[in-house]
Amino acid sequence: MKHTSSNRNVVFLGTSLPRECGIATFTQDLLDQFEHIQGFNKPRIIAINNNETYNYQEQVMREIDQHKLSDYIATADYLNLSEVDLLVIQHEFGIYGGESGEYLIPFVERLSIPYIVIFHTVLTTPSAKQRYIMNRVAELSVKVVTMAQSTVKDLISIYGIDATKVAFIHHGVPYVKTESRSKLKEQYGFADRKILSTFGFLSPGKGIEYSIEAMRGVVKQHPEALYIIFGKTHPVVKQEAGEVYRQKLMGLVKEFDLNHNVLFVDKLLTQVEVIESLVMSDIYMTPYLGKDQAVSGTLAYGVGYGRVIISTPYRYAEEMLAKGRGLLANFRDSASLEARILQLLDNPAKVKEMEDRTLELGKTMLWKEIAKTYAALFQEKIKSSELANRSVI
Repeated sequence: MKHTSSNRNVVFLGTSLPRECGIATFTQDLLDQFEHIQGFNKPRIIAINNNETYNYQEQVMREIDQHKLSDYIATADYLNLSEVDLLVIQHEFGIYGGESGEYLIPFVERLSIPYIVIFHTVLTTPSAKQRYIMNRVAELSVKVVTMAQSTVKDLISIYGIDATKVAFIHHGVPYVKTESRSKLKEQYGFADRKILSTFGFLSPGKGIEYSIEAMRGVVKQHPEALYIIFGKTHPVVKQEAGEVYRQKLMGLVKEFDLNHNVLFVDKLLTQVEVIESLVMSDIYMTPYLGKDQAVSGTLAYGVGYGRVIISTPYRYAEEMLAKGRGLLANFRDSASLEARILQLLDNPAKVKEMEDRTLELGKTMLWKEIAKTYAALFQEKIKSSELANRSVI
């Protein structure tokens, strides 16, 4: 990778499409925006592989076998001798090798080029190893990015990260031009329905069973209500447990006689399909079970498109749905979810008011805007690193 004019060279480390992974999608969305930002060559990716082989596009410049420590060392050496100005590390414990992804430590310790780390998971009760990894990766970085305001203080107090290093940047949301809600409903054959939806990889932590159970009471008052569950089973879950969770959910639909009111769309949605599913929805649901979830890409998308959202009160939902941008229901409580759904279906004026409020925040989260923030940060850190490395004569 060579400089052309004075453009900067940025490389992302993490998973890459076509691997089915939220971080891979995040990286791609951010990378795509840099084609429209001056001052940068098209960024490239160093892809972390698990036990599968992927047919990567030309943007992947190098691959690392997740479980092979020597690959990390060789890649650090390669980067040190390259024309790369800045590395951006996408951090999630599960995608790197060793206990809790500890292979990242010798990698960053060997790097001589500056790097920024984006923490996608910030646990409130990390193990000693997890805390050490995040602290060490942050210590050697030039900047740390988190996507939730609530996690800024955790990075400082729990992980011992220097407060001056931490930046908060919203999770980005792609812009897709679509038809109106009514036209999309008509197009998909749901013209007379009130659509509730959830999208993303299916796994037991998503709490979908409580939403399905809530539909029992909802349909008694709103027989036109339809809950659509978009998405295939998470690849890791499928590998370990097959379709047990999906079958359990389908069993509940049958048991509760909800075949007319619950629909599964078992596929990996394209970006356009994801956005159309949101625009078509009257209510978006994230009934997740984990209180500590610091960021949710699917919830970010819902906010980005101004949907009225009903969620359980995990950390990111509490933050994003504050100031009347949505409704919170209790964890593992179908009656609470049912009450929130009816509250909205019975009050269209309240729905409109919430949509407007949510869209106000959502407009600031589009990738076009978020990428500008990252670009400014990248330029700033590249310049300051160059100044720091310049010898004094």
